[in-house]
Amino acid sequence: MSRVPKMKEWSAIAQRTAAASDGPVLIRNARVLDPASGFDAVVPVLLRDGRIAAIGEGAVADASTRAVDARGCWLIPGLVDLCARFREPGQTHKASFATETRAAQAGGIAHVVIPPDTQPVIDTPAMLIRLQRIAQQHGGVTVHGLAALTKDLKGEALAELSALKAAGAVGASNAYGPMPDSRIARRALEYAKGLNLTVHVFAQDMALAAGGCAHEGPVATRLGLAPIPVAAEVASLRFWISLVEDTGARVHFCRLSTARGAELIESARSRGLPVSADVAAHQLHLTDADVDGFDPLCHVIPPLRSTADRDALRAAVKSGVIDAICSDHQPHEADAKINPFPMTEPGISALETLLPLSLALVHEGWLTPLQALARLTSAPATIAGIDGGRIAVGQAADLVLVDPEARWVLHRDRMYSAGGNSPFIGRRLHGRVLRTFHAGREVFTASRG
Repeated sequence: MSRVPKMKEWSAIAQRTAAASDGPVLIRNARVLDPASGFDAVVPVLLRDGRIAAIGEGAVADASTRAVDARGCWLIPGLVDLCARFREPGQTHKASFATETRAAQAGGIAHVVIPPDTQPVIDTPAMLIRLQRIAQQHGGVTVHGLAALTKDLKGEALAELSALKAAGAVGASNAYGPMPDSRIARRALEYAKGLNLTVHVFAQDMALAAGGCAHEGPVATRLGLAPIPVAAEVASLRFWISLVEDTGARVHFCRLSTARGAELIESARSRGLPVSADVAAHQLHLTDADVDGFDPLCHVIPPLRSTADRDALRAAVKSGVIDAICSDHQPHEADAKINPFPMTEPGISALETLLPLSLALVHEGWLTPLQALARLTSAPATIAGIDGGRIAVGQAADLVLVDPEARWVLHRDRMYSAGGNSPFIGRRLHGRVLRTFHAGREVFTASRG
C-alpha cells in the first residue's frame, strides 16, 4: 500500500510547513554550489521575503531569523525538470497534483514542465489556464505548460501557438502524437520561430518503431518482444534537423536514447544550429539487459538501449552535447504494470530519483558536482526560458539542502508519488534531499531515519 496522505492531511501538512517557514532564514555552513556562475564555496546564505537576500559576509542573522546549520551539506538551486506528467486533468486514477507536487518537493524540484498530452490536450489557452489554476491550488512547485504543436496532437492542423504563448506556454510539443505530414511540421517550425518559441520534439519515427516495446537487440529477440530499432530515433532526428536547417527554428530534442542520436546532436551544434537535447535519468543507468525476465517496471519509451548506448549518453552529458537530465516522470496505478510486458503501460515514477541518479554519476566519476547540477538546474532553465536554476542575490529562494553522502534505499511505501512504478525500488541510492525551499518557504523536510 502506498503511504499517500488524504486531502485533509495534505492541508495540515501545508499549514504546518507554512507556519514553520515564515520569516527570514539563515543557512550556515553549507557548501553552496551554483552551476550558472561556477560558484563553489562554504558561505552563509540569507533568505528573506521569498528571495535570496545575501550570500557570504552580508548574510547575518537578527532576532527574527531562523538559523539552519547545514554543515556537511550542499545548498543547490531547486531542480528544473523538463518533462513530468502529473496526470491531472484526465488521469487522476494514476496520480494528481496533490501527490506529485509533494513528490517533486521531496525530490528537490522547484520547476516542472508539463507536456501537452493531458486530457483534454493543452491546445487552447483555456486548457493551459486550467492547468495553471490546478497547480496554484497546491503551490510549492512552479508548474509550466508546453503548448500542443497541433490540434489534439493529431498532426493535422496547427494549434493556437500565439495565444498559447500569451497564456504562458514555455514551448510547444506534439508529445507522442504523429506528424505524418512534413509540410505541417515545417509550417509549425516557421510559426514557432516567428513567436520565438522552442519546439520540444520526441524523436521517434512511428513507422520504424511500429508499436515496438524493446530495444532491437539480443534481449528482445530472445524474449520475443517487438523491437524499436536505433534507426527510429536517428531517422526522426535527421528529419527534424533538416527542418531546423531550413527554418532556423529553435528545437529541443527530448529524451535521447542512442549513441547515434547524440552524435547527430553534436554534429548539428557544431554547425551552429539552434538545437538542444535532454536524456531521462534512468537511461543513464539501466540497459536492455534490465528488461530480461519481462520486468514491466523497465518498460519505457524510448526503450532502454544497449550498454554502449548508455555509456555514450553519459559521455554526451559530460561534454554538454546533452544539455539536461530530466525525470520523464510517468506515474501509473498498479494495474498498468501487471499485464504481459508488451501490454503494460510504459513509464517510470521518477521525481524522487532524479537527483540521486544524477549524483550517482558524480560518485562514479563521470561528472563533477557542478556539471551534474548544471544539467539539472541552469541548463534546463535556459532551454525552457525559466527564471530559475541559479543562486544569486535577488533571485527567488528556490533552494535545496542535500546530503551528498547519504545512502538510502527506495521503498515503495515511503514514496510520495501515487505511482510506485520504479525499477529502482529496493536499490541503494546515493545523495538525499534534506530540505526544499520554494520562494523562501520550507516546503519539504526529510523525516528522520
